[in-house]
Amino acid sequence: MIQQSRRTLLGRLAMLPLAAMAGACSKADVVNAFVTRDGYDILEGLPYGSHDRQRLDIYHPHGATEQTPVVVFFYGGGWNSGDRGDYLFVGQRLAAAGFTVVIPDYRVFPEVAFPDFLEDSALAVTWIGQNIADYGGDPDRIGLAGHSAGAYNAMMLALDTSYLEAEGWPADRIRAVAGLAGPYDFRPFNSTLLRNTFGSYPDSDATQPITFARGDAPPILLATGLDDTTVLPANSERLAAAISQDGGTVELLTYPGVGHIGIIASLAEPLPETAPVADDLLTFLSANL
Repeated sequence: MIQQSRRTLLGRLAMLPLAAMAGACSKADVVNAFVTRDGYDILEGLPYGSHDRQRLDIYHPHGATEQTPVVVFFYGGGWNSGDRGDYLFVGQRLAAAGFTVVIPDYRVFPEVAFPDFLEDSALAVTWIGQNIADYGGDPDRIGLAGHSAGAYNAMMLALDTSYLEAEGWPADRIRAVAGLAGPYDFRPFNSTLLRNTFGSYPDSDATQPITFARGDAPPILLATGLDDTTVLPANSERLAAAISQDGGTVELLTYPGVGHIGIIASLAEPLPETAPVADDLLTFLSANL
């Protein structure tokens, strides 16, 4: 009876929006309450810079005897919200598969706008590359991943090499990048969110990942739900076409019946699986890291 009640609760949660993550009773809190704490170790709040939001959490498979491949996961939140602690379910799912997982916070609007959050993201990746060996990760096998605004951050770092190179970290050391429901080609800036975040930057071309599509980019996975009305699937489709046309390695995965939140919720192991997002992501990461 208790197990059945748990399944019923999680099934209902799977139908709720995940957008309101702030607050003690958010869906993320409830989902994370069911996430196992076994099989991995967490180091929380390690600083990669001097700002309060320049901190990160590291998940490492418990008992690993060799350095493990590293996945840096950037969460979404419209570049104006988000907290690394809400993504325990992501850290657990990837760490359970044998990856060292790093989830950074980064500064958000209204404190900053483009490109400051990308500079934070590059600073975090550079810190990880320089220090992750001390925490059991392999600095020669680093991949980037993200959802929504976080997928944008990951893709921009992988495609526009200037951000990592400005921190002294060679961009070609990124082995793979995976974006879930990411915005990659989203002009004009026809919402308050986009105008606030990108509208004051003088070169709008420089804000778009598709501008930097190139054939020598690391292997790329673009995953999108066909029912996503927040970040339209055309973002992933156009970027995939641009990279493929330039001779790059890219895989486009589309999921019928999956929306913007459903694609990241599919990584939450306690929730009923609505699409094979986790399996597809792990297959891609395992093949390239």
